[in-house]
Amino acid sequence: MKIRKLLGMMVIAIFAVGFLVACDSDESTENGDTDISEDANGGSEAGAHAFVFKNTGNPFGERMQDGFQEVIEAHGGEAILRSPEQPTVEGQIQIIEQLMAQDVASITIAGNDFDALQPVLERAMDQGIYVISADSAVNPDSRMVHINQANAERIGQVLISGMSEMLGGEGQFAILSATSQAANQNLWIEYMQAQLELPEFAGLELVTIAFGDDLRDVSVSETEALLLSYPDLRGIIAPTTVGIAAASLVITDQDLIGEVYITGLGLPSEMAAFVNNGASPWMYLWNPIEVGNVAAYTVLALTDGEITGSIGDSFEAGDFGTLEVIEDGDGTQIMLGDPFRFDADNIDEWAEVY
Repeated sequence: MKIRKLLGMMVIAIFAVGFLVACDSDESTENGDTDISEDANGGSEAGAHAFVFKNTGNPFGERMQDGFQEVIEAHGGEAILRSPEQPTVEGQIQIIEQLMAQDVASITIAGNDFDALQPVLERAMDQGIYVISADSAVNPDSRMVHINQANAERIGQVLISGMSEMLGGEGQFAILSATSQAANQNLWIEYMQAQLELPEFAGLELVTIAFGDDLRDVSVSETEALLLSYPDLRGIIAPTTVGIAAASLVITDQDLIGEVYITGLGLPSEMAAFVNNGASPWMYLWNPIEVGNVAAYTVLALTDGEITGSIGDSFEAGDFGTLEVIEDGDGTQIMLGDPFRFDADNIDEWAEVY
């Protein structure tokens, strides 16, 4: 009788231990506290690398995210690609908070505002998430390093020189930018304005700066408004892939080719028709896929402990060779090369690439 009672108690005890273990396992899963591999490049969300672009439907951003995903997955990791529907700070903040809840390894962001994202990005870094910016910078307190697609001063110089060449050195022109808060656009515009102070550009007159919000319909409307407001307008610089395609479409549709010239930063695949028909005799860009590639190599180097984002850090980045972290005002950056000129002689070839 005693043996039977003892066996019964043992069965109950074993059942209870199994039940507690199962409950503990379920609770850990619900709370996101499961055992996660130390490899930050693993396949779980907690080891994933996220890229947050400005807004959906932006071909430049999509190519950049493609390049990011390519490198992350080639190294056995998981890439999460997110963008708000509209290019707003609020939309990006919401996405970042969701990524923090997923406990991703890193966040790469093309910021919709230089300063407004700082509180949420600082919280992400305090949580142990590696944060960098690419294309459109956030302030140095908001990230560990910035991926700069080209030297900002050189972009300003090249765009003004190109506009001057198209207009024969004189005439009115406007700038059609993305959003008024876009850090990269604003910096390029500052350098464009600085170029206009040089004697060789005295014949150029910047009449206004318009903002198309990096949305096609808004950029079309802004271009049409510029043509109505400034009847002597001879050129438009659009340092945004969405804006330059929209402006070129308006010039083509209104039969103004040869009267109003468009240049700026554009995707070859979207601009080939407008370069070939003369609406935009030439334009410039870097390879957004490469910007995404370099961003991916950078977060991998950060999570692997190869770099900290400090000046003088260097790491191997595949076909890009050894990349070095350099100064960027109060922060640091990794810089790609000068913008490349696309014209009728090479646009068709590059249009097949991106």
